[in-house]
Amino acid sequence: MVKRYLTVTSLSETLSLLRTGFSCIPSREKVSLIQSIGRVTAEPIFARYSVPEVHLAAMDGIAVRSQETHGASEQHPVTLEQAVRVNTGNVVPPEFDAVIMIEDVHANNELFTIRKAAPPWQHVRPAGEDIGESEMALPSHHLIRPSDIGALAAYGITDVPVLTVRIGLIPTGSELVSHGNHPAPGQVVESNTIMAEAMLGSLGASCTRYPMVKDDPEQIRKTLQRAVLENDLVIISAGSSAGTKDYTAEVIAGLGEVLIHGVAIKPGKPAIIGRIDTKPVIGMPGYPLSALTVLREIVLPLLHRFGLPSVSFGTVDARFTVSVSKDIGSDEFVLCSLGRVGNSWVLSPLSRGAGVQMSAVRSNAYLKIPAGVEGYERGKTVSATLTVSRSNAERALLITGSHDPLVDYLADLLMYRDVELHSTHVGSMGGLLALKMNECHAAPVHLLAENGDYNIPYLQKYLPGEEVVLICVAERQQGIVSKDAIGFDELSRHTFVNRQRGSGTRMLLDHQLRLNGIDPSKIRGYEREVTTHLAVALAVKSGEADAGMCVYSAAKALGLPFTPVASERYEIAIRRGHLDDPRVSALCSTLVSPAFSEVLERLGGYDTKETGVRRSLP
Repeated sequence: MVKRYLTVTSLSETLSLLRTGFSCIPSREKVSLIQSIGRVTAEPIFARYSVPEVHLAAMDGIAVRSQETHGASEQHPVTLEQAVRVNTGNVVPPEFDAVIMIEDVHANNELFTIRKAAPPWQHVRPAGEDIGESEMALPSHHLIRPSDIGALAAYGITDVPVLTVRIGLIPTGSELVSHGNHPAPGQVVESNTIMAEAMLGSLGASCTRYPMVKDDPEQIRKTLQRAVLENDLVIISAGSSAGTKDYTAEVIAGLGEVLIHGVAIKPGKPAIIGRIDTKPVIGMPGYPLSALTVLREIVLPLLHRFGLPSVSFGTVDARFTVSVSKDIGSDEFVLCSLGRVGNSWVLSPLSRGAGVQMSAVRSNAYLKIPAGVEGYERGKTVSATLTVSRSNAERALLITGSHDPLVDYLADLLMYRDVELHSTHVGSMGGLLALKMNECHAAPVHLLAENGDYNIPYLQKYLPGEEVVLICVAERQQGIVSKDAIGFDELSRHTFVNRQRGSGTRMLLDHQLRLNGIDPSKIRGYEREVTTHLAVALAVKSGEADAGMCVYSAAKALGLPFTPVASERYEIAIRRGHLDDPRVSALCSTLVSPAFSEVLERLGGYDTKETGVRRSLP
């Protein structure tokens, strides 16, 4: 029988239980001074000696007895019989208590004449000016910064006692294979505990990843017993939901108690909070984005209670680019691409699939939709939480529209210009709408009009009167990708995978179908839609479809036969007012760079004779 969740608990109640249900006493360890950066001190740190240990000259000059300089002036110069030359940093002999700069001294052999009196301790660094022996340099629970490292080195500190939390990470699942192995069908590379170790270790936790455990309750129990004995906190990856092979909850209950099974968050609902021998045990879902959410929203606040640092890049108010809906009752966390367009921040959601790890890779912010909210409408101003620094987010260049494999290479080249490209694949028509709503900096488009021209008729129709510049990326080949070199006129005899409505490729396909008198309803799979050229080629390579329409470079990348159908103009539409934006300027210059030309040549299927050519509207 499939197990059911216990009562699903809200996130706020879960965090409240973590605050009150565990003592959260951290462990301690000593690390070398250089390794202590970003760690938290476990106890006060005291200077081993004074800095400086003796009085030092702060200027080049002469060391003097200040009382012997009294009365010296321009009218009454004083010649000193007792004085010695010193340079900056030299020890000031104990019989002297001041230094006079050399430019204020007339030297004649060993006699020095001055015309200005020196007060006691002038230009002298007294012993202990920086810190005195046994004086506290850093208090307990201090987050160590680079400047602290330099100071501690000067004070004789070689190793530092810091806080840590010993965390045991247990990956479970018979389908898992180790990182570095190519998974067979039905297998999954174990990545969740690797992600957890990297995230938690960066905050100072000492993580131990235990060998992968198959879906066997006894094996899980033995590993969990050992991990609880050896650590302050244990995280079990996968096996936390309610499937027939999800044993985590019953194993925790057998060794201790399950406090929560099911948290009202999405992704991450199957999370478990348990307690064994007074120690917290957390069951983390197997889907990567579910695991990420549990780590960020549950584990990190718990580690902060242990005394480890919390990381926050703050929030910004941003305009949401699509309408999203959700069920009432759960907090949902949506990974997003964020960028500043003009004077406002714009937020675009990425895939909400819990297994799509690239959403985490591509995101620089996330949106929390509270449990009591059914969703947000397009254009609503929402509070986005940054996952990068604000200055990093300011680098984002938002590209929305038609997909092409070359966009990834363009993103790579732009990184050398300190610009981070964030692309959203919504098709050419979706790109024009985003451009119209001022939700992106640029929109790649390839829309074939009835008169045979590309893009301009659509800009005139949907952005009438707007000042827009079209920059040609390349003329590119579109055609049929298949395993058997299927021709366009053979499509009705094979299964097909299509691009989404509104994409230029879909519009080109429909145009060619009309020209060839082919009824779309006769093509099996015409209704199945994917959002990228590579997704089309991958569906063909995996056998899910016999054929699809894509650019040549996507077929070449996967080693598949390609039958050309048409050559089309692939352009990027940019509002004229954005051309002066440094990020857009970097995009324009990169498009005409030799490095980008080399990329197009290597990918294949692109004609560059028009690359960089601009057309303007109106």
